Amino acid sequence: MPSQIAVVAIGGNSLIQSNDRREVRYQWEAVRETCQHIAQLVKQGWRVVITHGNGPQVGFILRRAELAAHEVHTVPLDLIVADTQGAIGYMLQQALRNSLRALGINQSVVTIVTQTVVDRDDPAFEKPDKPIGGFLSEAEARHFEAEGWRVVEDAGRGWRRVVASPQPLEIVELDAIREMLYSDYVVVACGGGGIPVVRNDKGELRGVYAVIDKDRASSLLASGLGADLFIISTGVPRVALHYNTPQQRFLDRVTLREARQYMAEGHFAAGSMLPKIEAIVRFLERGGPSAVISDPPNLAAALRGEAGTWFVPS
Repeated sequence: MPSQIAVVAIGGNSLIQSNDRREVRYQWEAVRETCQHIAQLVKQGWRVVITHGNGPQVGFILRRAELAAHEVHTVPLDLIVADTQGAIGYMLQQALRNSLRALGINQSVVTIVTQTVVDRDDPAFEKPDKPIGGFLSEAEARHFEAEGWRVVEDAGRGWRRVVASPQPLEIVELDAIREMLYSDYVVVACGGGGIPVVRNDKGELRGVYAVIDKDRASSLLASGLGADLFIISTGVPRVALHYNTPQQRFLDRVTLREARQYMAEGHFAAGSMLPKIEAIVRFLERGGPSAVISDPPNLAAALRGEAGTWFVPS
């Protein structure tokens, strides 16, 4: 198998496609469809690492814990992230293994529970801004805000709960991920950005109340693995300037300089496309050769240069 490595970051749309299709049976439908497209990348000869979001699932678990707090103990946020890594990893393992077998490929898929180190003094802990859970009406958001939640309006799509989102500094299990990758496994790692941990004064790891942006952590992982390609799979086939306006213009190829310029001009919403562009910029700045943004049905076509928005150093 060729040595080219692709890190594929799949977004929330790959698991929950709409607010009225959030139940687990719908998540299975979505993940099976997404894995059919990822299987095509494996068929093309790529060594694939999959990362995934978990914002809605974390929010649902937190809410269930709050509703049941009078009967059972609460669950720390770092354990909730670990729980979602296991559950979503299981779904991806099963669905992708089935998709690979349908293509005549006998290759195993493994999930690595992954910790991501952050700075315990990161200013994000003072200004929570990472959305989790489902979308709320403003009335619902204000109700939960009165119960102690922090809420924000999320990119014009509704209101959501927010928690701290510190910058990822280190992928603790990076060597294990690399070892499994070169042992010809497809690897699922850094789910939900990784379990956020800090080092105490003794150098020991401890979990913290936060979530890490999946795209930031995926960018760091892609750099650490020396990936040949960083793929962000999202809900749109290509990136656009002046999105959802009469002046909308889709982008086919973007240089690092242009990406910085578009960000400075405010083309990308903070709650949707901006973190993805920032993650790709960091990957390119750290020496990454190329990255692409597209939606799951167009992943294989994007690798042929027929779809998606490609990002290159120059």
